[in-house]
Amino acid sequence: MADHQEYFEYLKKRSKLGLIYRRWWLYPKISSYLQGDTLDIGCGIGDMLRYRPEMTGVDVNPLTIDWLKSQGMKAHVMQPDLLPFEDNSFDSILMDNVLEHISSPAAILAEVRRVLRSHGKLVVGVPGLRGYASDPDHKIFYDKEKLVRCFISAEYRPVEFFYSPFKFRWFDKYLRQYCTFGVFEIK
Repeated sequence: MADHQEYFEYLKKRSKLGLIYRRWWLYPKISSYLQGDTLDIGCGIGDMLRYRPEMTGVDVNPLTIDWLKSQGMKAHVMQPDLLPFEDNSFDSILMDNVLEHISSPAAILAEVRRVLRSHGKLVVGVPGLRGYASDPDHKIFYDKEKLVRCFISAEYRPVEFFYSPFKFRWFDKYLRQYCTFGVFEIK
């Protein structure tokens, strides 16, 4: 429980500049790939849920979920690698800065396949080198090639990639917020 409290407090310390960046640059870009009923896996303190209140969020941290529910958001506690939803429940799914926290992603990617409707989109964001190194809980570093290999082995098809704020090699090493995003579909 101490780890949940510590991480909840860590998430609430994000900067105002970071929130502005997310709200006015990153979330509109991500949203252009999301459609219909959308699930945010690893929703944290719900920044994306505030931006798109029709979304549903899940997280393994019960403290963040209780807090989100107290704010009137649709959020559910999930067990690791187990989504609390029926098969084919969502048109799109977001995993923004989640995958790198999982040492073996096969089980959660199978769960995503189970709850994602056919022709649905999965949007996955992973941090660059600087962002990856900034969190001791990160377990696997993904560049674009490793991300593609991971998702092809889980029977997803890559559709498109984008970078945030935009692709620039210098950002990878020096900007903590720099991320690679992949859009995937089920094969």
